[in-house]
Amino acid sequence: MKNTTPVVVIGGGLAGSEAAYQLAIREIPVVLYEMRPVKQTPAHHSDRLGELVCSNSLKSRDLYNAQGLLKEELRTLHSLILQAAEEAALPGGKALTVDRERFSEIITETLARHPLVEIRRYEVTEIPPTGIVIIATGPLTSDTFSRALQSLTGEAFLAFYDAVSPIVDGDTLDMDKLYWKDRHGWDDSAYLNAPMSREEYERFVQALLEAETVEPHGFEESLGYFEGCLPIEEMARRGLHTLAFGPLKPVGLEDPRTGVRPFAVVQLRPENEENTAFSLVGFQTKMTFPEQKRVFRLIPGLEKAEFLRYGTIHRNTFIKSPVLLDPTLQFRRDPRIFFAGQITGTEGYLAAAAGGWLAGFNAARMARGLDPVPLPVHTMMGALFRYIATSNPRYFQPMNPNFGLMIQVPKKLRRVEKRKFLVERARETLAQWIDTYLNPSYVSSG
Repeated sequence: MKNTTPVVVIGGGLAGSEAAYQLAIREIPVVLYEMRPVKQTPAHHSDRLGELVCSNSLKSRDLYNAQGLLKEELRTLHSLILQAAEEAALPGGKALTVDRERFSEIITETLARHPLVEIRRYEVTEIPPTGIVIIATGPLTSDTFSRALQSLTGEAFLAFYDAVSPIVDGDTLDMDKLYWKDRHGWDDSAYLNAPMSREEYERFVQALLEAETVEPHGFEESLGYFEGCLPIEEMARRGLHTLAFGPLKPVGLEDPRTGVRPFAVVQLRPENEENTAFSLVGFQTKMTFPEQKRVFRLIPGLEKAEFLRYGTIHRNTFIKSPVLLDPTLQFRRDPRIFFAGQITGTEGYLAAAAGGWLAGFNAARMARGLDPVPLPVHTMMGALFRYIATSNPRYFQPMNPNFGLMIQVPKKLRRVEKRKFLVERARETLAQWIDTYLNPSYVSSG
């Protein structure tokens, strides 16, 4: 018997969109709330569902990389977000890089045309007191709804700053000073490179150190940065050569015109097929807009660059998941409520989609009178959700998918053998889980 009471999904980002889709294809009606454009966030620019606010890269496609394994699992589980990414893919070398506008258009159109999905453009200010609810409001949860969540959880939020890289106009770049190359040799149309001599690099680092930045206000002053997304000027403060061994490392990026490896290299990633816009890879920043223009124009080839989007910083918010959530992503104090996405403390686009998948799948089971189930811990997705539900609350911080989350790993395996073991075990485990729980009768074409 089909459920006639809609599941409420709050938040139309990657997690909320994925959750809504997984419910709908299992013939469960959904009401999806998204507050944009009625109320915008500090980082979004459109009203589309699944809008990417930072990089347009969804990271590695290599199966023997943690991010690649995550993609394999999402592909096997028929993830809407991964399907949209692959349809909107751009040349990206080893990375799955997307045309961000096309990507969000696919997600929005898919959900808007599904007969079981109702999209309401409205800011939710209270948690529905009855019915199944998925909270996927993301790291940019509104102040009003944040207060409702704090009342629900009885726990203070943990917060960290996140920073967004700038995007420059491709027509304003000096192509005579730049060259195309991928450091891994996968696809030499994936990155545009700006080589720096030692003198140019040191002048650039000094400018970063002297640049005026946007300072935090009030209670935000005590918040720290997420280590995996540091502003470039913060990295520069850690030492003169920190950037040269980090986002500006020249390894594998010899200039094809000279065969010489530069002292440092700034990489630019295409934002669309036409190459009319490029993001500066690893250049998250909290510099003021005038300072960004001044400092980033010191990069060879960017002397006259026009900025389509400046870098910004914003506060990301997440809950203390280890004391609040089960590995099924249910709220322990009220199991009809699920949480999904970055608000749970997962980090990364596809990790958010993975949370949306599991919350949507389990909400569908609950709507049919079945018990929610966790994903197996030997999968990348299952290992990630095990981490957020069981790690030490005192030291809990946002986590990217990584092989370090995997348990019960033979100790004597070498790195390559270990990766092969983990990937093969994850694929076999997921296949067995699918045979047990993904009854085809629960899924319709959508």
